[in-house]
Amino acid sequence: MWGVQMLAIAMKSEYQYDVDIMKVIFMLAVHELGETVIGDLTQFQISKDEKEKLEHEAVNRILGGLLDGSQIEQLFLEFDAHNTKESMFAYQCDKLECDLQSKLYDEEGCVDLNKQDGNDTLKNARVQELLKTGASWSTMWLQFGQQVYPYDDNFRAVSDYAINNDIGESKGKHM
Repeated sequence: MWGVQMLAIAMKSEYQYDVDIMKVIFMLAVHELGETVIGDLTQFQISKDEKEKLEHEAVNRILGGLLDGSQIEQLFLEFDAHNTKESMFAYQCDKLECDLQSKLYDEEGCVDLNKQDGNDTLKNARVQELLKTGASWSTMWLQFGQQVYPYDDNFRAVSDYAINNDIGESKGKHM
């Protein structure tokens, strides 16, 4: 959660998005509430509609007893709807941060595709096509994100940069 919030601040600062950044930061915090109950299920494990239903039920239970619960729940629902400039910006940040994490994990050698028994992600036809190119796991993941998520030009540029460059801090090298 912290990483995506820092990415939102950086993207707002670098590209001067006209968004209420405090609303975005709060939205990014509360959009993870449902996952505390149902887990971090991916599109490869459950349909978007089913995940949304389960998350909404969980968030409603979590926030039901809070004085500001309905106000917080409205931010959660706004994030899910992607129909305001803040929710669309927050959504792009959420997706790009995950893609950037994949790049960092790859650079650190944390992922071995040969040890992924039972990983439903690898069964996806689009993922299989990207893996056939011989690109690294993170390049495949970043390209998948570019195909699936509604990145604007700035988010795509950051994603492209990550595909073509190392983004982590090298051992012994200070940035």
